[in-house]
Amino acid sequence: MDNRTVEILLIEDNMDDAELTIYALKKGNIVNNIVHLTDGVAAIDYLFGRGEYAERNKDDKPKLILLDLKMPKLNGVEVLKAIKSDTATQTIPVVVLTSSKEDPDIKKCYEMGVNSYIVKPVGFENFTLSVARLGMYWLLLNEQHKG
Repeated sequence: MDNRTVEILLIEDNMDDAELTIYALKKGNIVNNIVHLTDGVAAIDYLFGRGEYAERNKDDKPKLILLDLKMPKLNGVEVLKAIKSDTATQTIPVVVLTSSKEDPDIKKCYEMGVNSYIVKPVGFENFTLSVARLGMYWLLLNEQHKG
């Protein structure tokens, strides 16, 4: 993978939302490489090189994680906790992209170290524009820790 390749780990079980997110990021030429996983267990396995991802180079970390909260097997809050409690992954920016406007979810995510919490906008145009702006900020404008 060369230095110009941008990698987003998209953890989203809703295929329609995942396809829209990928479309919006690719349409804006923001992303070259997106890994899409549909549940929390697969996300943890991917990040920490376990299970079916045991052969993956764990040092090849995503530059951004887009995380849904409501997922099967292991929910987004549990995934966030695992990411932010491990020194190998805690500096990866995590953006919760979810339909939940529940204040306890928002508060809990920020307490655990989420970098941003975004409620999915309704409608194709609003959704794609928001995701494109999100990608632009986190991947092109934001200076990231290189550790």
